Amino acid sequence: MAVKLGEMLIKANLLTPKKLQEALEYQKANGGKLGFNLVKLGLVKEEEITRVLSQQHGVPSINLRTMDLDDGVVKLIPSEVAQKYLILPVSRTGATLTVAMVDPTNVFAMDDIKFMTGYNVEPVVASEVAIKEAIDKYYGSIHALELKKVMDEMAETDDPAALEVLEDTEDVDLAKLEASTEEAPVVRLVNLILTDSIKRGASDIHVEPYEKDFRVRFRIDGVLYEIMNPPMKLKDAITSRLKIMAKLDISEKRLPQDGRIKIKIKLQGKNKEMDYRVSVLPTLFGEKIVMRLLDKENLMLDMTRLGFEQESLSKFEKAIFKPYGMVLVTGPTGSGKTNTLYSSISRVNTPETNIITAEDPVEFNLHGINQVQMKEQIGLNFAAALRSFLRQDPNIILVGEIRDFETAEIAVKAALTGHLVLSTLHTNDAPSTINRLMNMGIEPYLVATSVHLICAQRLVRRLCKECKEEVQMPVQALTDIGYTPDEAGRVKLFKGRGCPVCNNTGYKGRVGLYEVMEITDELREMILCGASSLELKNKALELGMISLRKSGLRKIRDGLTTVEEVVRETVL
Repeated sequence: MAVKLGEMLIKANLLTPKKLQEALEYQKANGGKLGFNLVKLGLVKEEEITRVLSQQHGVPSINLRTMDLDDGVVKLIPSEVAQKYLILPVSRTGATLTVAMVDPTNVFAMDDIKFMTGYNVEPVVASEVAIKEAIDKYYGSIHALELKKVMDEMAETDDPAALEVLEDTEDVDLAKLEASTEEAPVVRLVNLILTDSIKRGASDIHVEPYEKDFRVRFRIDGVLYEIMNPPMKLKDAITSRLKIMAKLDISEKRLPQDGRIKIKIKLQGKNKEMDYRVSVLPTLFGEKIVMRLLDKENLMLDMTRLGFEQESLSKFEKAIFKPYGMVLVTGPTGSGKTNTLYSSISRVNTPETNIITAEDPVEFNLHGINQVQMKEQIGLNFAAALRSFLRQDPNIILVGEIRDFETAEIAVKAALTGHLVLSTLHTNDAPSTINRLMNMGIEPYLVATSVHLICAQRLVRRLCKECKEEVQMPVQALTDIGYTPDEAGRVKLFKGRGCPVCNNTGYKGRVGLYEVMEITDELREMILCGASSLELKNKALELGMISLRKSGLRKIRDGLTTVEEVVRETVL
């Protein structure tokens, strides 16, 4: 049908032979049907393909997206058959079943359906994309179908070890537990969870046991979504399988453990290496596992693409190119601090520079940078590592986090003795970081002279480019969130309608909000005089600092995010 479809589209003047050849080469490399690839490459619209097929075969076409199908009719054809032939039962009238098909000439599919259901089959044409969406909608996603298949296999197996629920007691039969984790369905289910997280663009996987249920959630663009509920009888097998993959002790169920899983998978014809940082926490009803996905391809090292406003980026780059001093990045967990720091050291990483990092844990391996993993249990903490670094002739030192007075003191001294120190702190905004350092016990004169710049940041969800549309909001509401009356009258607001590209959320990806406070001579004077966070903030704003809220308002104005996202992450 592939070449036939191509010929039809050329005949209808919707495609040139050259473009058809391009699509056939893409299909050869990436697989899939020709029609799907033509739409994906933007060479032909899906409604044009549907119209041509309809005219050619004398079969009516339908738009599945506008239809609401009867579950009773959908159930007439099993999900596996619908997936295999890319078909969907639409309606039944007497002894005739109307079936939406990508290829209405597929007699094998029609014979199978007729034999299976006992009804005469009347085909109608629908686009491949629309049929796939409808199959996901009415039968559950492909991964849900695979999960069901795995569950069915688990239910049918005769091996008691695969089904036995092991009690959380001291006397755990390790041999039996290990045997259950090697069962093919358990291995496949765990592999499915790991690969599905990559396909959906998740940043974290949560595997959570409760008293009467067991669930798996993915964090996508900063928001948790429930993905599946494996049966309770698989709880121990799944947990143990993940612990074995992370090289953890499966007999230890009372203490938290940390590990790492490295896998290599083939996605869209390419080999991809993935790292999962694994954290196991004993809870009331079993061990909760959280896995952070560390995908080097998603690490954005180009600082201009992170979301910095141009004036903020200029100040930041000026600070990291200084020969000494301290640059601090602050914000809550998951606000992109590590990405900003890695981008910074990649920017200054040259053959003439010696860069050493102390991290807990090392998230990504960067070429040309000496990275040290902290190991608290043997006494290798940030303070101990920092002392050792100073004997290693460094130009730039990155400290994963300043957690205590000892680490802060050594970092400040390093910044004052000719080293550039980059680090993170957990504070709400840039000005309050100064007071946090002083509360840790660092003298005001040391803070004032060592700190050159503080960057506070947050991540907000980025609007989906495919389905964003303009919306209206009262001018008063806009002035309430920080716009001037003049700006409120002119600003255009957008919202995501929801589409298959963004999983119907209206958002795809994230963008950073940045508050960059450069420590000028005026601010140094105020720090030495013991100024409060509020006084420092007001002065910094007066000197041109863009606050987190202002950064968010600019992102709304540029059509990158929504009012809801900015209000959720920032304060006036």
